[in-house]
Amino acid sequence: MEDRKIVDLFWQRDQQAIAETDRKYGRRCFGVSYSLLSDAQTAEEVVNDSYLALWNSVPPQRPLHFSAYLLRIVRSISFNRVKERYARKRGAGESALLYDELDECLASDFSVEREYEAKELKEHINRFLFTLSRDDRIIFAYRYWLLLPVAEIAGRLGFSEAKVKTSLHRSRKRLHDYLSKEGLI
Repeated sequence: MEDRKIVDLFWQRDQQAIAETDRKYGRRCFGVSYSLLSDAQTAEEVVNDSYLALWNSVPPQRPLHFSAYLLRIVRSISFNRVKERYARKRGAGESALLYDELDECLASDFSVEREYEAKELKEHINRFLFTLSRDDRIIFAYRYWLLLPVAEIAGRLGFSEAKVKTSLHRSRKRLHDYLSKEGLI
């Protein structure tokens, strides 16, 4: 089913919207959440919580890019679970490290009600990414969109881990400076 039709089902408050969303994006949502949490049961809970958040936000929101909107909700709820786990355990591994790396650049609390602000931020980040070299852009996307560990990025691209870490560090600093200049942080 097309995303537009799924959104229409949400607007009609038809529960079939959840089933269609799960059919089309359930595995992808689970994969994103699992890559952050490394726990199948918690990832499944996050997916269900994400569907509830989606149900509560559409309407009034009518997302233009449904999959991106949904995955943003999944990532946000997953990050919140990581923060909870990290607060309890003080050392939750790769996912917590990812969150900490970007924490200084981006606001950590996502609110569905702030869709406009999120869209504006997304546009600025996309513009920023095109100021990076091709390699730096790929490294950044692998790390912060696909959530890959540094070692895997290095292996995929044939770079040393040190080169990947340096690229990520410089890109985060540039992102921070760029967002500061734009008045977003």
